[in-house]
Amino acid sequence: MSLSLPVEPARARSLTDVWPNVLAAVEGDAGAWFPPARSGIVLVVDGLGARNLSARAGHARFLSSRLVKREVGRTVFPSTTAAALTSLMTAEPAGVHGIVGYRVRVPGTDVLANQLSGWEHDGLDPATWQRARTVFERESAHGRPCFVVNKAEYVGSGFTHAIFRGAEFLSAEDLDERVDLALEAAQRHPGALVYLYTPELDRLGHRLGWESDEWAAALEETDAAAAALHAGAGSTVGVVVTADHGMVDVPRHRHVLLQDGDAVLEGVRHVAGEPRLLHVYLEADADPDAALARWRDAEGGRSWVLSRAEAIGAGLFGEVDPAVAERIGDILVAARSAVAYYDDRLADKGPQRMVGQHGSLTDEERAIPMVPLGAFATA
Repeated sequence: MSLSLPVEPARARSLTDVWPNVLAAVEGDAGAWFPPARSGIVLVVDGLGARNLSARAGHARFLSSRLVKREVGRTVFPSTTAAALTSLMTAEPAGVHGIVGYRVRVPGTDVLANQLSGWEHDGLDPATWQRARTVFERESAHGRPCFVVNKAEYVGSGFTHAIFRGAEFLSAEDLDERVDLALEAAQRHPGALVYLYTPELDRLGHRLGWESDEWAAALEETDAAAAALHAGAGSTVGVVVTADHGMVDVPRHRHVLLQDGDAVLEGVRHVAGEPRLLHVYLEADADPDAALARWRDAEGGRSWVLSRAEAIGAGLFGEVDPAVAERIGDILVAARSAVAYYDDRLADKGPQRMVGQHGSLTDEERAIPMVPLGAFATA
């Protein structure tokens, strides 16, 4: 059957190629995306999709004025923080590094591991579960200074160890202070690669929605920080502003609640993933074709419903290592319309209070800014 999946824009820049092109520019390669620079900074604004930025352009006059068509790139699938940041920091798709979603089943077990914040209590080894060498790991081994500038709460986490291997960690709570730390590291260490992160927009988006006044106010602060980063970088330090994903607001009346007795749950052992991208794991004796047909009959009108083999065959996860394939759900349900799926059988209803969502294949979730600033800016 035809899967009718979204067509990728021709020649769109991928999140996986950001660091290789920054590195090429720092090494003086005129053929890279960016002109040469002494050092490079990548500012990741978690949750700032290109469509979100364009829609709230009045609250981000600096960044939106520089978001021309060429500066709109694509994040990976799934369009979720754990997979996307790992792809950024390894320059590999999810099928290679193995972080294929938010919550996935550990093969051969009934453990549904949270790949963003559950490393410690879900028993994941950061050194092996994330299977690819990081860009910073490779470069620091050759003597290049590599820095991560982030909030202190992330120091020492399993996810930090998994994707930032090889970096020196610098922390500050205030975004303006983080900008200053990033600029100082880039200017004091020629050839340095600096990762700068801000989670504030994503947190507000999940809690209140990206269309909220609070989100707009935080966007204004982010825009001011980007302008300060550009000014401080000058003509020597290259900067690119990007994101891990965009966001879709899903009101409560658009929730799809999975409950006991639902036909789609026949033969299902676990429902994992996240609200806009379910990983559905079947019982060992379930009929996979019948289960897939049930999900398609029920949800095919508002979601893309694929088998694991179809998703891999379509290249959604990039090249997929055989050991990674087992982490992917037997069935994937990727929301096409503004809906979010929740397993209502779970006692914890807290996630159902979230407004902003992401993870699927829509342009709102996968189109991201890639705005060059400082020495990377052409004007």
